[in-house]
Amino acid sequence: MRDISVLITAAGAPGTAALLRALRMNGERGVRIVGTDMSPQAIGRHFCDRFFVVPPGRDPAFADAVLNIVRRENVDAVLPQSSFDLQGLAEAKERFIGTTVLVSSPQTIRRANDKAETYALLQRLGLQAPAWRKVVGGRALALAAEELGYPDRAVCFKPVSSSGSRGFRVLDATVDRAKQLIEERPGNLALRLKDVLEVLPEEGGPDLLVMQLAEGRERTIDGIARSGQILLGHAKTRESMRAGLAMYFETLNDHWLLEVAQRIVAEFGIEHFFNIQLVGDHVIEINPRISTVVYQEDLNLPYLGIKSALGEISREDLAQLGAQVRPTRRALRYFDQVEWDETSSAAGTQQPPRSNTASSSLE
Repeated sequence: MRDISVLITAAGAPGTAALLRALRMNGERGVRIVGTDMSPQAIGRHFCDRFFVVPPGRDPAFADAVLNIVRRENVDAVLPQSSFDLQGLAEAKERFIGTTVLVSSPQTIRRANDKAETYALLQRLGLQAPAWRKVVGGRALALAAEELGYPDRAVCFKPVSSSGSRGFRVLDATVDRAKQLIEERPGNLALRLKDVLEVLPEEGGPDLLVMQLAEGRERTIDGIARSGQILLGHAKTRESMRAGLAMYFETLNDHWLLEVAQRIVAEFGIEHFFNIQLVGDHVIEINPRISTVVYQEDLNLPYLGIKSALGEISREDLAQLGAQVRPTRRALRYFDQVEWDETSSAAGTQQPPRSNTASSSLE
């Protein structure tokens, strides 16, 4: 089996180190990894075989920059990690002749990234989603929050188009601001409505989604889909949030979650990797991209997804591997660091320094 070259975008994303390790430790072939990111300080600079700084994913020049790197580096597959990278790559996908781009159609990406359209579609499917209002400006936000129960109950809001937890804020009239000031770390703290109205203009500004604050256990379904059909998927919990990121996961054996995911994947026509998030029984996020993976030594989801995209594994064989998902599997994320002496080496030519923590497994 010949070696392959894979380009990973958003190589500064939190899951990059584990993802690269899994691709290399596939047990079948060598994988040469080319990383891109809009920041020269992305961790991919140190762990990829080659690394390049590119424009932000929403920049019109992003897709051209990636295409030039693909041609220069002879890349077989492009695997985007960030929601911001998806639309540009989807629209330029046909130009990547001879290279497989693991991304859904432009329409699928647009619908999934527009949270208002997502929630409206979920309601049409008969699936639970938080009650919501699409608003612009502080005055409309205040009215929507009151309609959804504020100040008697907490609500939340976020930009209509966002990635991860960026821009997500909870509005809670009962927050203890003195306790926040003295005891809490800076970050994703709950706010009172009047605090937000001091920042937002009364009229205008970005489109916002004001929502019922869903409560309950956080769970996700991750997997690989082709033509709107889940070929391999598994469910897991999301726990121990830190700095807006889930840090601990437990795999689940939950057929209902997979059924919910299949309805969504089919309706959106998702291709390749997907991640669907629920809080309680409410669907809150649909991400048509790879997300945090709970790795197993006998089930390497990212590598299998690339093999599927390259036509190297049948749908039937991929589906059979779902039986290998172990509901006892746990994943704990942690912080690590690298050290290096800066040289005049150009990006993409430096040797990766050693991490201060060695690892020989996929965990």
